[in-house]
Amino acid sequence: MAKKYPNILFFGIDSLRSDHMSLYGYHRLTTPHIDAYIEDGGVTFDKMYSPSIPTTPGYASMVTGMDCFSTDCVALRHKGPLTDAVRTMPEILRDYGYTSTYIGGHSCRGCDKYITYPDWNPDKAEEMNKVAIPELERLAAQDKPWLLFMRHMDPHSPYYTKAPFTRMFYEGDEFDPNNKSLKPVYEFKPFRDYFLTWFPEGCTDAEYIIAQYDAAVAYMDLCISHILQRLKELGCEDDTIVVFTSDHGETLYDHDCYFDHHSIYDNVLVVPFAFKYSKFGYEGHVDTITQEKDILPTILSLAGIDCGIKFDGRDMTKAVTGEGVREEPEFYITEATWMREHGWRTPEWKLMIALEPDFHFKPEIELYNLIEDPGELHNIADENPDVVAFLRARMEAHIAKREAEVGHPDPIYTNLDWSGFGRPFVSSQEAYDNLHIGDPAAAQKLQDKLKEMGVED
Repeated sequence: MAKKYPNILFFGIDSLRSDHMSLYGYHRLTTPHIDAYIEDGGVTFDKMYSPSIPTTPGYASMVTGMDCFSTDCVALRHKGPLTDAVRTMPEILRDYGYTSTYIGGHSCRGCDKYITYPDWNPDKAEEMNKVAIPELERLAAQDKPWLLFMRHMDPHSPYYTKAPFTRMFYEGDEFDPNNKSLKPVYEFKPFRDYFLTWFPEGCTDAEYIIAQYDAAVAYMDLCISHILQRLKELGCEDDTIVVFTSDHGETLYDHDCYFDHHSIYDNVLVVPFAFKYSKFGYEGHVDTITQEKDILPTILSLAGIDCGIKFDGRDMTKAVTGEGVREEPEFYITEATWMREHGWRTPEWKLMIALEPDFHFKPEIELYNLIEDPGELHNIADENPDVVAFLRARMEAHIAKREAEVGHPDPIYTNLDWSGFGRPFVSSQEAYDNLHIGDPAAAQKLQDKLKEMGVED
């Protein structure tokens, strides 16, 4: 009789930063249902990073077990399909009898079925459940093992919420005219028209918007509990690997990169990774530094699959069982969303180098001591040229090594039209004047209202 491999229920949650999950100790109870599920026999990785920002390279690494050099993907607006040099999770699993379904607006190559859902309204997670639960039931009724990959969008802006979640984490007056915390947000021309189409009309308090992010996560968590409950009711829980992760984190009111997910500060790099599989036999927290490329090798190991691929990532089950894994305490980081930059992160240092001027008018080189300054608030590049030189050398040596191994240049150097502008920007002002999201006409009424209130004075 052929071996029956475990099913895989994969929650690939967009824009979820782990430090806003109660699973990771956040002071607001944002993920009580995920917490309870994982804490009862699951494994949580406490130092999980998505090193290539944003969505496109994040998911590319997540579903292939490869880094950005192997996928040749670093940009949100990636040109062309994922390279044929790598295989995706569903493509690999098909060799072992799996059928696969992907739900969401960002495809993972090789699935047998793709389902979309309305993911840009206040009912994002409920709309997901409307299609995910029937699909789960269909998959559970078949003889084959299955992969159900869901891309939840609730933590991605717009942070839509509804009662009772809207005021779950906020008790102030979001329209207080004396609160000027959103003033710099409204003054940031590239994004202001977008914000004004989903911020409440006349909102002045940044803490209210942050509370809506947290509320969206809590709402999603409740909806996810319905999927987990249905998995149990179908009798599939013990035969299913359940995975929670994200493609990248989110900027809220951090580093002037408001309510988005560009840059390579840690609030964007640090993401959740947790799984539960009752037949694994281990539980608890893992302190080893982990990356997106480690997810697929880990899932395949849990499933008992040795596909013979030499992944860039590692099988992190060995960090749980005590067998030990190759440590990777320092690693390469990239971003090509609204800025193009790369850098090098160690447990102590973060080096960030802009490859062209960005629309935030940030310095070309940023250096942070992550031990003394974990919030990355004080750029000390000018005071520490020796550290900059050392880290740059480490980064460039890594780039040269990986370029030689994959046989092509670092994609951060070749994706020159990452912004859609047609060429690299020559100045921050040019970037600021040409990058834009949102509908100016739809925002004009709200802009006038803010002027009346004195928020834009």
